[in-house]
This record gives sequence, structure tokens and C-alpha cells, in this order.
Amino acid sequence: MKIRQLRQDENPPMDLLLLADPSRESIADYLERGECYIAENEAGKVIAVYVLLSTRPQTAELVNIAVCEEEQGKGIGKKLLLDAIQRARFKGYKTLEVGTGNSSIGQLAFYQKCGFRITSIDYDFFTRHYEEKIYENGIWCRDMIRLTLDLV
Repeated sequence: MKIRQLRQDENPPMDLLLLADPSRESIADYLERGECYIAENEAGKVIAVYVLLSTRPQTAELVNIAVCEEEQGKGIGKKLLLDAIQRARFKGYKTLEVGTGNSSIGQLAFYQKCGFRITSIDYDFFTRHYEEKIYENGIWCRDMIRLTLDLV
């Protein structure tokens, strides 16, 4: 598997980005402001994606990370996250943040296993920013759980 930055002449893998965020508007916004990285398998097929966004001085946010469904459970997400951490450190960021839904039980465990700590909750984030209700794991996704990793 090879991870590289998406070139300007390439279209972003919307099918993958939509796995992590159902809003095309939000995706378009942070793609314009951030850096998109893709993972390709040995055949050159895009199987995963993440977007890194500078948010404040010395702080970056991982705003989207997704692995195609047939490749999930193989450690690709962890490799992507470790790549994002390495790139953020290389760029001089001191903090990496990520936000996920209160209903995203697997993602909450994943980020904490990788060293992230829960730092805040943005109550009603998803009800304010998304027109349709989002359900995951039988839970209404309303709140954004914010997690942070110190990179120093």
C-alpha cells in the first residue's frame, strides 16, 4: 500500500469521503482548505483517504478518514492515522485534533487506542450542521466528540 497526497489534477475519491461525512458541502469546503491523502493498493486502486486541515497556529485537524468497506478490518485505518500523525509532526504542528460522532463507538475506541484523549464535546453539532438525522449503531448522532493528540 502506498499513501500519497492527491494531485491537483486528480478528482478526490468522493465515494470514500462520503463514508466518513455525509455532507458533500462540508467535504468540498475542507478539501479546498486542506490536504487530501490517498492510499492505493498494489494495483493502483484508491482504497482509503484522509484529509489534514490546518485550523490554528501549531494545530491541525484530521477532518476525514475512511477506508473502503471491503478493506476495513485490515489495519489500513491505523496506517493512515499514523501517516497523518507523521506528516503533521513533519509540518511542525504541535497538536492533532479529530472529531467524531457520539454514536461512532468504533471510531472513539480507535482514536483512543492510538493515543488521542477526549478533550471536549460540541453539543448538538450534527443537528446544527446536517439537515438529516444521522443514526449509527442504533444511536442518534447529535454531538461531536473532540479528541486531541499532543505531537511533541
